[in-house]
Amino acid sequence: MNPILLLVIGLSIVLGGILWFRLHPFLALILGACFVGGLSGRENITRAMESKYQSEMVHSAIQQEVVRQVRQIRSNGGIPDLPTLREEAKRLVAEQSPEINSLALSKAKGFADSNSTFDRITVALGSTCEKIGLLIAMACVIGRCILASGAAERIVRGALGLVGPRGAPLAFSASSFLLSIPVFFDSVFLLVIPLAKATWLKLRKDYLLFVLALVTGGTMTHSLVPPTPGPLFVAEELGVNIGTMIIVGTFVGLCCTAVGLLYAQWANRRIEIPVRDTPEALEQLRTLSNKPLCELPSMWLSLSPVLLPVVCISGATVYTSLLEPGTTIPPYIELLGDKNVALSIAACAAFLVAAFSLRDRQTLAAQVQQAMQEAGLIILVCCAGGAFGATLQQSGIGPYISTLSGTEPLDFGLLPLAFIVTAVIRGAQGSSTVAMFTAVAIVRGLAPDLGELSYHPVYLAVAIGCGSKPFPWMNDSGFWVISRMSGMTEQETLKTHTPMVTLMGFSGIAVTMMAAKIFP
Repeated sequence: MNPILLLVIGLSIVLGGILWFRLHPFLALILGACFVGGLSGRENITRAMESKYQSEMVHSAIQQEVVRQVRQIRSNGGIPDLPTLREEAKRLVAEQSPEINSLALSKAKGFADSNSTFDRITVALGSTCEKIGLLIAMACVIGRCILASGAAERIVRGALGLVGPRGAPLAFSASSFLLSIPVFFDSVFLLVIPLAKATWLKLRKDYLLFVLALVTGGTMTHSLVPPTPGPLFVAEELGVNIGTMIIVGTFVGLCCTAVGLLYAQWANRRIEIPVRDTPEALEQLRTLSNKPLCELPSMWLSLSPVLLPVVCISGATVYTSLLEPGTTIPPYIELLGDKNVALSIAACAAFLVAAFSLRDRQTLAAQVQQAMQEAGLIILVCCAGGAFGATLQQSGIGPYISTLSGTEPLDFGLLPLAFIVTAVIRGAQGSSTVAMFTAVAIVRGLAPDLGELSYHPVYLAVAIGCGSKPFPWMNDSGFWVISRMSGMTEQETLKTHTPMVTLMGFSGIAVTMMAAKIFP
């Protein structure tokens, strides 16, 4: 069957299941995987896996050849020129292409013959869980513990104290940007919106600005900075180092946040949004804003669960990037830089902060139990997304589209294409995370050898993240959280939140493309 038709069938089942039949995303994604996997013929699977195996073998052979030459030059007292060595390695590996192609075809035929549809789906489920299962569980523990302990509130209070009430928009944006790294955006918004209303009580103006400022920071880290599931899964699928994804995602996210704040200022001058809370509710907010700091964790304790994984993973990434190919990494740096270890350390820190603040075993146990329940649902959806993506890749869509593009491989044009594909899926079904899961499978098939791109694959991952931002509307759960908790009507939310986030997504892909050109 034609791979494009398989793609249309798969997307129709997933989007139709979620939008029309109101199925849970896990069920919709599994159904899509079953149909696409079952309809993919042996020829499609063989072609797709042959391309995959060829890419992996070529990349591995090039890396091994570069390492061999670096060691040889070093042993002779010379200084290796890595770009030149890589080009030489490519030339030598190209001479071995008949053997590589033959071996890849043999492996692909063996895979197609020995794996049924359900075998391929279950293997993909397990593979996805292996990559991100523990990370998601630890991220949920971190988020739940810093919310319950008051650490998140302490961070927001500290930011407000640093810039003053009139700098509240910047403080809210920066706080939500930081908090949404380990905590899901919906939870961050629910946490901080009472403080935004309490700040309005002091100033009696700029309420819309405060609400939109909360959105500007959190919505970008949700799609660009691991360990949230979307960027984490995309980075794993594209083989991008998590530390590199954190660094580049943070940079692009900050640029988008700045654009969002400018739009929020502009919208605030033109649209008047009242605070629609009852007097009793506002009085409760006033009490919350006056809660003594002595009842909250200290700032350094509050920040530790958020900063620990960022420092460990990013530090190890920077250290490793300075080493030459083949250089042995010290075991302790490799251990601390491992994403699973870093997130586990951060989860332990968050747990200790919550234990110190709550001083109640039953309450603490209940918070961790709730975190595990949240993690279970998220991991199920992530694994189903991985299975659906795997069946799409095995349908042969990547090699098929590559043949349509002629002899010229997709390169820089893949960035806007990835953005558009993700944006269309996001607008159709609402969830930015599901859009990223689906889009990365399609995009990955269009570039089987990411090492051949003229830019680092992290830009492709960030382009997908930016594409998950445009067109949020009433099929998005975040839309309803913002609308209901801020007191805005649906029309007001569509007039303010939707265009702002869409603009941020487009500015993100613009920054990403410029960065890919300047710093490939």
